[in-house]
Amino acid sequence: MELEKTFNISLSEIANLIDAQLIINSHFDDKYKVSGLATLSNADNTKISFLSNNRYKNDLLTTSAAAVILLAENAKDCPSACLIHENPYLAYAKLSKIFDITPKPQMSIDSGSFVSQSAKLGANVTVCVGAVIMDDVVIGDNTFIGPNCVIEKKASLGNDVKLTSNVVINHSVQIKNNVNIQSGAIIGSDGFGYAPTGIDNNDRLWEKINHSGTVIIGNRVEIGANTTIDRGALGDTTISDDVIIDNQVHIAHNVCIGRGTAIAGCTGIAGSVIIGENCRIAGGVGITGHLSIASGVTILSMTRVNNSISEPGVYASGTVMQSADDWRKNVIRFKNLDNLYDRVKKIEDR
Repeated sequence: MELEKTFNISLSEIANLIDAQLIINSHFDDKYKVSGLATLSNADNTKISFLSNNRYKNDLLTTSAAAVILLAENAKDCPSACLIHENPYLAYAKLSKIFDITPKPQMSIDSGSFVSQSAKLGANVTVCVGAVIMDDVVIGDNTFIGPNCVIEKKASLGNDVKLTSNVVINHSVQIKNNVNIQSGAIIGSDGFGYAPTGIDNNDRLWEKINHSGTVIIGNRVEIGANTTIDRGALGDTTISDDVIIDNQVHIAHNVCIGRGTAIAGCTGIAGSVIIGENCRIAGGVGITGHLSIASGVTILSMTRVNNSISEPGVYASGTVMQSADDWRKNVIRFKNLDNLYDRVKKIEDR
């Protein structure tokens, strides 16, 4: 792999790459070259920065960046060259690919890996040291299997899939094209399915349910580090195209997630939940099993969802942070709500 990358790109080239209007100041001309990206506060005159949140507008006034991607309305406050764009954050995202420092794979099978003779590998596949590819696995072209990954029997991966280190793809899981799975993720583990036996002596209290379904992951899906997606018990767990999932998310058996939905870190989704398209689920959300959530729903952080949501909109639950003393007082008041309701009802009846 390449150990280091260096960049030397002119401001005019960058403007063309992101379709921005370049406005030059007295310090640099359009041929001035830069080498990377940085925040407004940390950038020097070899870096490009961006402003997409007015919370950081004070940093714009003092930035040393060679140029800043921003809205036209903020150009007057910029001491550097300006790259005017109607969506600075999107432009920054596109530019981050140009300045990507991720090492490129060597497109080879490392001698320290194991690949079953019955596995079928496409063209330009990289398999790193410690990886294990079991029987009857199918892997598409230009796919990267990172160090110590395990791909179990009869799993299939499409073209341009990337598994970073220590990813586990359990048996029969199906992954389509252009999927990126970060380190430590586990796809296709058994779900939390057990039937109580009712026996309370020394015999077992739970009978495990064998899971006969799998996980099907669509195109252009991103899955974060240490996220777990359980296989279906009956039927499949499905993640549709263009879904993005953050780190440490748990998706239980038979969950179905619609296209374009985004799920932030530490969210837990219980079994058989159906989530529509283009939903936004913030961090730490808990969703109870066997619910359905309509397309276009936004759920704010730390929300507990215990009923289905049938209409698009923004939903939240819980209380915001407050001082410990105020919280203790309010807990006591919560306990008195029933009494208060009864008193108000009696007044209304009179």
